[in-house]
Amino acid sequence: MTKDYLEKFLAIQPDDPWGLRNRAMLSLGYDLLTRRPELVAITVNEVEFRSDGTLHVLIRRGKADPAGYGRIAFTSRRTGKLVAEWLDWRGYEFKPLFCPIYQGHAQNRHLSDTTVKHLIKSAATNAKLNLSEVDGFSGHSMRVGAAQDLLKAGHDTAAIMRAGGWKSINVLTRYLENAECNVWL
Repeated sequence: MTKDYLEKFLAIQPDDPWGLRNRAMLSLGYDLLTRRPELVAITVNEVEFRSDGTLHVLIRRGKADPAGYGRIAFTSRRTGKLVAEWLDWRGYEFKPLFCPIYQGHAQNRHLSDTTVKHLIKSAATNAKLNLSEVDGFSGHSMRVGAAQDLLKAGHDTAAIMRAGGWKSINVLTRYLENAECNVWL
C-alpha cells in the first residue's frame, strides 16, 4: 500500500466513528511501518502528541523483538491529526488505541489483528480497484508500501531499517525488491 493507495483508502472512509478509526489506523500503520499485531496492540499511553503535530509512538513488542524492548517510531502531522480526531470521538478512558465500535460506542478492548487485513481489503474494494489489485493487498501491505515509498523518496537503508524496526538488511531487501526506483532520475 504505497502513498497513492493510502490516499485513496483514506478518502473513501465514511464520515462516522468507523471512518474516524479506520483513517487513523491506516495512516498510523503506514507511518509506523507496523505489522498487524503491532498496530492493534498500541495503547493510548504509548502515543505521545508532540508540539509539531506529529506523534512519538512506542511499539512495545514485535516479531523481531521477542524480548519486548520495543522501538520508538514517529508519524506525519496528518497521522497526528487523524489519531487526535479518533481519540476526541472515542475518549481517553481506556487503554487500547484502536477498539471495536458496537452500537455507536467504543468498546474497551483491542481489535483483532485480522481486522487490519479486512480493513485494507475492504478499502481496496471500496476504492473500486480491479480484482487483481484487491487480491494483491494483505495485512502487511502498509509495511511494504511505506518501505518502498521511503526508498523512492531517497532515504537510505539505515533510515528505512530504523523506521520499520528491521534488524537485517536481507529482510528489508525483500520488501524493496519490487519498488519502482530509477536511480538515474
